[in-house]
Amino acid sequence: MTPKSFLLNDEVHSYLLDHSEPIDDVQRDLIEETAALGDVFSMQIAPEQGAFMTMLTRLMGVTSAIEIGTFTGYSALAIARGLPPGGRLLSCDVSPEWTNVAQRYWDRAGIADRIELRLGPALETLRALPQDPAYDLAFIDADKTEYSAYVEELYPRMRTNGLIIIDNVLRDGQVIPGNERNDEDRMIQAFNHALAVDQRFETVLLPLADGLTFLRKR
Repeated sequence: MTPKSFLLNDEVHSYLLDHSEPIDDVQRDLIEETAALGDVFSMQIAPEQGAFMTMLTRLMGVTSAIEIGTFTGYSALAIARGLPPGGRLLSCDVSPEWTNVAQRYWDRAGIADRIELRLGPALETLRALPQDPAYDLAFIDADKTEYSAYVEELYPRMRTNGLIIIDNVLRDGQVIPGNERNDEDRMIQAFNHALAVDQRFETVLLPLADGLTFLRKR
């Protein structure tokens, strides 16, 4: 599998996967079907990222989670597998085509009853939710230009010590000043800086996959 991280070569990535929780047939088939879609395959999270998110969901005792950006469902599969009996994940996306793939694999994995899929612009879905602190965990992996808005809408809906995870915050290293390729790189660069000084959160940016930011609500 091609590494999602610009910090890993193929050899190190293979070693990493060989010495972590192995992916099962459901995950492997989902990876292969998504790869067959072409260039959009890069939107799928890395296998090691999924394994980490499953473990983190279990360790935190998450009972209520939300994700912004579902694609073909690998991240939702990872989170849902970490939920306890009765735990729920609200999954938000705009694509019936891609989420139809996701739902087939959720069914196959036996976790479809833990996931509620809502189709439509994620900001509209978020704004329609009660502003009650109802979520332990949130994962953002959608339209990069809306990242700041997603965080603002999630903030009142996260419980104290709730965790927001944000994907693709290193952008292959193009967030380094002078390395920017486009306005989206510059936007993520400014977004990362704003989070680093935002006293509402304890913030950690880790070089996992293409960069993950972890925000703990104080």
